[in-house]
Amino acid sequence: MLTVRGLEAGYGVRPVLHGVDLDVAPGEIVALLGRNGSGRSTTAKALMGLLPARGSVRWQGAELLGQPAHEIARAGLGYVPESRDVFPTLSVAENLRLGERPRAGPGRWTTAELLARFPRLAERAQAPAGVLSGGEQQMLTLARTLVGDPGLLIVDEPTEGLAPQVVAQVAELLAEARRRGVGVLLVEQKLAIALQLADRCLVMGHGRIVFAGTPAALAADAGVRREWLEV
Repeated sequence: MLTVRGLEAGYGVRPVLHGVDLDVAPGEIVALLGRNGSGRSTTAKALMGLLPARGSVRWQGAELLGQPAHEIARAGLGYVPESRDVFPTLSVAENLRLGERPRAGPGRWTTAELLARFPRLAERAQAPAGVLSGGEQQMLTLARTLVGDPGLLIVDEPTEGLAPQVVAQVAELLAEARRRGVGVLLVEQKLAIALQLADRCLVMGHGRIVFAGTPAALAADAGVRREWLEV
């Protein structure tokens, strides 16, 4: 269980988050929605220890705030950044090996399984990751995170710039993660994806949570969508 209370973070002297509260349970997909600049990606970075932050971030009862990113990852949080961040000179297979976690649990994702789900990565297993398309790099980053056997997956804009067929593959992978008991915090701008996948939706505005509820409740609330989501 991820429990976040009063999270504050920003960049230098510019505050972005102003007391964010959220929870993600095992086997639950929580969508974090909002317009650009609302604080969604800042929240993801703060949870992973990539930004100085205040408040409380507890994972399975242990406080994570203030720990370095590599210790947070070892604790069981996996992060798929919007920027993808592959190792460009290493092959696809080498990128995946770097993500593997020793002594992972019995329900772990294997490299073979993920390559079967993303045949394009299997075809290019020996190619340098830097020559992959943006969509292929997104597949690789997601697969590399999953082979680390995370208990919680923080995914920032996983469908951005992807072809519809690949979007469907990513959506199925996130749904499978939920079936395996992995919690997912899905940072997303596309309302349709969130309504399709999420168990609960959170909407951010000006660094705060301005709506929390079910996808059905969000779909029915035209005022929230108009004020905080629609362009």
